[in-house]
Amino acid sequence: MKPLHQLAGWFRGRSLRTRLAMLTAAAVAVAIALAALACYFVVSDRLYHQVDDSLAGAPSKLPALPTNQGLISPFVFCGPTPAVAQQTAEQNDPGRHSQQTEEAIFSDKVCLAFGSSKGIKTVPDDTEPHGRPFLRDGTFLDGSRARVRVALSTEPVTHRPLVLLTAVPTQGVEDQLQSLALILLGVAALGVVGAGLTGRIVARSALKPVDDLTDVVEHIARTEEVGSTIPVHGSDEIARLSSSFNSMSTALANSRDRQTRLIADAGHELRTPLTSLRTNVDLLIRSDQTGRPLPEATRTKMLGNMKAQMQELTLLIGDLLELSRPDSAKKERPHTVVALHEIADRAVERARLRGPGLVFEVDINPWYVAGDAPSLERAVINLLDNAVKYSPPAGTVEVALRAGVLTVRDHGPGIPAEELGYVFDRFWRSPSSRQLPGSGLGLSIVAQTVQDCEGTVTLGPATDGGPGALATVRIPGQPDVPQ
Repeated sequence: MKPLHQLAGWFRGRSLRTRLAMLTAAAVAVAIALAALACYFVVSDRLYHQVDDSLAGAPSKLPALPTNQGLISPFVFCGPTPAVAQQTAEQNDPGRHSQQTEEAIFSDKVCLAFGSSKGIKTVPDDTEPHGRPFLRDGTFLDGSRARVRVALSTEPVTHRPLVLLTAVPTQGVEDQLQSLALILLGVAALGVVGAGLTGRIVARSALKPVDDLTDVVEHIARTEEVGSTIPVHGSDEIARLSSSFNSMSTALANSRDRQTRLIADAGHELRTPLTSLRTNVDLLIRSDQTGRPLPEATRTKMLGNMKAQMQELTLLIGDLLELSRPDSAKKERPHTVVALHEIADRAVERARLRGPGLVFEVDINPWYVAGDAPSLERAVINLLDNAVKYSPPAGTVEVALRAGVLTVRDHGPGIPAEELGYVFDRFWRSPSSRQLPGSGLGLSIVAQTVQDCEGTVTLGPATDGGPGALATVRIPGQPDVPQ
């Protein structure tokens, strides 16, 4: 087992191209070996079958010829054993040339026919009575192999029982099979070598896309330049792998671009409140150092501004943390049954505090969804904050939840049609609202939260053609508490 384990370890340590070439050569070698063995056995069976057919045509009875000293005339070389009969035949018939040998076994002697080349070695089973002739493997007296036909007959003149042996040497067949085995072995060896070379060529051609993919991966690992792709040809497994890699590389490039934009946009958004905070702090420090304190009203206003700026920073950092959380962490949040109508009621109460002069028209019906309650509440509050921010003084904000569709409509300036495609982008703010507070992340958080709940959100003009914008949120659920 240890050498086999070492061989497996050595094989796994080879390159994929080498292993593919070796496996191809091994598969071809097995196929050639099986074909060669099948060919050998078929030819062997056919040759021996021909020998058996020639023996099957041999006579089972001796012809009725005149006798010579009480013996059948064809069998004139007799003796007590096959060896003596052969010796007699060698002395009296030196011109023997027949490839077929006939030998008769009487009760008291063994006789060899004219022209028989050599005596047949008998076995005890030959003298046993048999109803029908049969064939067996045997040998001549010199040890060479033969195919022997055994038949029970009767001497036609004296009617004495005898066993008639007819043998054909199989040396010619064995020589032919040996030559065939050498030829098949040579063909198999050439086939294995050719298969190895062909497997190497095929592996190199088949793995060319893998080499290209490896080069691109190594280039990305060396330079960190994501986004590189490789050409895709065909629709096989290698092409699918190349397509998947291209998709992954493009996704990584887009992710890096989004990350870069997020950092740049976050830095831009953080710079404004930080600069204002630093200016106010510098003024307070300078007034204390110079001994000329600021007027109390000015100082109170500056402290109020600093507090508002710190609150803006806190909200911005919270939004950034929400957006930067990986998708896997979001999926780990347990989704429970949430009463969306209760979340909407709480969000409306908080919005009333932020827009004390506004009128809220509320029509909220029960609706239960599966999701994360804090995230959904933050999303609804963001929608209401957006409506409060753009509503005119003493304006009306309409909030409705009917059959799982949450709508928030304000009566402000609305959103230009050319800007509707950007409202859910991170840090995007309409040029007309840059002077208003906000980071441009609220609607992005709304879209992400609704998507996590397998819902949809849209923002567009009011359906009645009036002023303002209408936000519509659809989240799958039901009006009753699920059992």
